[in-house]
Amino acid sequence: MMRFGKIFAALWLTLCVLLFGGWSFGADAETTVQMSKAGGEIHLETKEYTFNYSYPAAAGAIPALKAWLDKDAAQRKAEVVEWAQDTSGRYQYDSGVQWRVVTDLPAWLSLSGWWSTYTGGAHPNHGPIALLWDKMRNRKVKAADLFISPATLSAAIRQPFCAELNRQRAEKRGGEIGSINTSIFTNFVECLDPVDYTLILNSSDKSRFTHIGILIAPYDAGPYVEGDYEVTLPVTPAVLDAVRPEYRDSFALDRLLPAND
Repeated sequence: MMRFGKIFAALWLTLCVLLFGGWSFGADAETTVQMSKAGGEIHLETKEYTFNYSYPAAAGAIPALKAWLDKDAAQRKAEVVEWAQDTSGRYQYDSGVQWRVVTDLPAWLSLSGWWSTYTGGAHPNHGPIALLWDKMRNRKVKAADLFISPATLSAAIRQPFCAELNRQRAEKRGGEIGSINTSIFTNFVECLDPVDYTLILNSSDKSRFTHIGILIAPYDAGPYVEGDYEVTLPVTPAVLDAVRPEYRDSFALDRLLPAND
């Protein structure tokens, strides 16, 4: 009976791969796969590691983007298998990536997500990732590439970015930000350059980009216990001036801005 169960499980996994065109990662997984032709989700678990990867249906509906995500998943899984061999059974290595839709526009699909790992330390680690897909040119681009230069974008958003970052810092710290003189890590209190972190583009009108988001991982703007920071800024005239001319039509002023901004 046990042998029959193993044979049935193997046949079921093969059938899933043939029907749904998802990932196939071999027989080392004790728990496997939820797949679809559009979005993708995978969970693999062995004694040595766990691996999770998922992306939304809006991404899976674009063949070239789906191919990129599936390749990324396969590459990350291969890295996990290699790294897990170094644990010598001391702990179960854990790694995952989860993508979500920020905004889906006629010409663009903006995704954000988080990677996470556990390598046997005091706590897991994670950080933000972002992906911008140009539907008209059918290619992946970086949000920063839509602007004249990183320096130009930074000049347009750094002041409001730092003001909002400090507001969030104070809220998390009970009203006191601290100072460079009293902080061991200056990046926990100083004004950071927003273009050094993960940029995402969002929209309030479902037509053009009206907001810029800056995602900051633990340790980059504060201690681990403060968690992540996410600063969202409206598109202003200064931001529009920083956009490359060929992408200007993809941006619009935030309608909620006061008239004098």
